[in-house]
Amino acid sequence: MRQFAVIGLGRFGLSVAKTLAEKGHQVLAVDIDKEKVQNISSLVTHAVQIDATDEKVLRTIGIKDMDVVIIAIGKNLEASILVTLILKEMNVREIVAKAINEIQGKVLRKVGATKVVFPERDMGVQVANSLTSSQIIEYINLSSDHSVVEIVTPSTFIDKSLQQLDIRSKYKANVIAIKKKIPSITDKGDTEIKEEINISPASSDVLRKGDTLVVIGKNKDIERLQKVK
Repeated sequence: MRQFAVIGLGRFGLSVAKTLAEKGHQVLAVDIDKEKVQNISSLVTHAVQIDATDEKVLRTIGIKDMDVVIIAIGKNLEASILVTLILKEMNVREIVAKAINEIQGKVLRKVGATKVVFPERDMGVQVANSLTSSQIIEYINLSSDHSVVEIVTPSTFIDKSLQQLDIRSKYKANVIAIKKKIPSITDKGDTEIKEEINISPASSDVLRKGDTLVVIGKNKDIERLQKVK
């Protein structure tokens, strides 16, 4: 079980915090607004009302011990930058920062964000799901129950065919494509990596190290698949 902190409980931050909590993770929710903290307190592990730009206060709530801290502060760029800097200095392992545009995103990366998300493109639920598994590359909700997910091929699947793995029977999920990284030589003699996509792969297709699986299925079944090492 991973420990997450979400700083800023607007619509985006609230969505991320609730989704992480629903998936069984420990969630510390933080906001300067007392009402927002009270509204989420029963849904997460712990909720506190503080000014996140105050380094001393952040330290007292154990923020540096979190596996991931999501900075979901609204349009206050100065506050986002300051909190990112503070977390970077605390050596927080993973800092995910919300940005309004590409320029803000570049600034947040420069000052220490390990990942930047754009709410206009990335729904809070999708971001939360992508953070809970290191195997997930892309997560697309089709409905409340079904999703399409890109995952790194588990090591136990390598050098085995889809027929041998029988993913559909064991996990009730369907592999709809396999992405492979193929090295090739350019006209200048340099090596470059090209991505090839195998749409509707055959049961005889063998998975190799570095392959990405595009899987469709029910969320609960995909979650079981994500736990395979």
